Amino acid sequence: MKPSLIVTIPAYNEEATLPSVIKSIPKTLKGVGKIEVLVWSDGSTDNTIKAAKKAGATHVFENKKNVGLAKTFDRATKKAVEIGADIIVNTDADNQYDQSEIPLLLQPILEQGADMVNGDRQVEKLEHMPLAKKYGNMLGSWTIRWLTGVHLNDASSGFRAYTKEAIESFDLLSSHTYTHETIIQAAFKDLLIHEVPVTFKKRHGSGSKLISSVWSHIKKSGATIVRTILMYRAFKVLSMIGLTLCLIGCLFMLRFLYFYLTDAGSGHVQSLIFASVLISMGFNTIMLGVIADLIAVNRKLLEKKVSTE
Repeated sequence: MKPSLIVTIPAYNEEATLPSVIKSIPKTLKGVGKIEVLVWSDGSTDNTIKAAKKAGATHVFENKKNVGLAKTFDRATKKAVEIGADIIVNTDADNQYDQSEIPLLLQPILEQGADMVNGDRQVEKLEHMPLAKKYGNMLGSWTIRWLTGVHLNDASSGFRAYTKEAIESFDLLSSHTYTHETIIQAAFKDLLIHEVPVTFKKRHGSGSKLISSVWSHIKKSGATIVRTILMYRAFKVLSMIGLTLCLIGCLFMLRFLYFYLTDAGSGHVQSLIFASVLISMGFNTIMLGVIADLIAVNRKLLEKKVSTE
């Protein structure tokens, strides 16, 4: 039996572009059975809901108030699984992605058993993307590669495909954006992640409704990355920080001992104080890492228990 596909579209005040997105989604695809479209409005104040229904969306839901892209994505994709999707493709409502390229996202899942497929917008080649956003995306992607070891060129892409098992495994905490958090969780849950090049068109009209400020986006995304990494690699991260503090403290201790032995023990007590404070902070940070690691192990055991029930 062919797997069913639901294309999810989080939308916030996108009545102008949403119909074009819905109508351009392929009605039939090789290797896929039923294809449906699910639109989830994030508290839109325009006619997004009416536009979605008129354009032929199979399922339309809405948040009573604006709660952010990440929560809207999570609700939309979890609802898609609940409805019966075997594969979920998520796309944006602003018509910057080419929906005819959905087969490119599906191929690694259907033929290679991938759990998640990321659409690479090839950001470095985009002339229509503002420089601040372009280099912010490139920095974010480099950070994700460095932290997870997963080689992805475009960690901020919203054009992706997931298996229902991948969606069910995600526990999203951010309310801002899901793109980095899902990659980090997928990497640490040992899911198979692929990436394929996709087209990213110039946006017409006003800027992004869901991400209004580049710098605000970078700040919030950075906080999400740090929080998610600490959830899965707290011991490694906190141990590195703790050892660094201890090392600096030891250097101050050596400085104190040097002057103590060569200067008849007078002065430089501040070095001893700094050393004591830094070594104490370093030790406490390492202990926090141990505790956080034990909590992470317990969470994994609970996740495994829930998944087997």
